[in-house]
Amino acid sequence: MRIGELSERTGTSRRLLRYYEEQGLILADRSPNGYREYDGPSVDRVLQIRGLLDSGLPTRIIKQILPCLDKPRVIHFPDATPEMIATLEHELAGMSERIRFLTRNRDAIAEYLEAVRVDS
Repeated sequence: MRIGELSERTGTSRRLLRYYEEQGLILADRSPNGYREYDGPSVDRVLQIRGLLDSGLPTRIIKQILPCLDKPRVIHFPDATPEMIATLEHELAGMSERIRFLTRNRDAIAEYLEAVRVDS
C-alpha cells in the first residue's frame, strides 16, 4: 500500500509516517517510480508506535523495543539487557506519575462540572 492508504488506515499524517521511516521505526520499499510501498503489517506497526508515543515513550526507546514486539500491544523481551530493563522501569514510573496527575485533574474537572450542572 502507498503512504496515503497507510495514513488513512492508521489516522497518521503522511508527514509523521515519513518521520517514523526516517527514525527507523517503519520500513518502506520503493517502487520503480519512487513511491513508498508499505506491507500489511505496517498498519499494526504504526498503531503500536502511536500507542507507545501516546504512553510517553520517546522514539529512541521505541526503536529499541520494536524488534521485541510480535503483534499489537504484546511485548516480549527474551534477551532484555539490564540497561533496557532500567530504562523501561524509569519510563514506567514516569507513565504512572502522569496517570496519577491525569486522574487527579480528571476528577477535579468532573467535580467542577457536577457543581456547575447543579447550579445551572
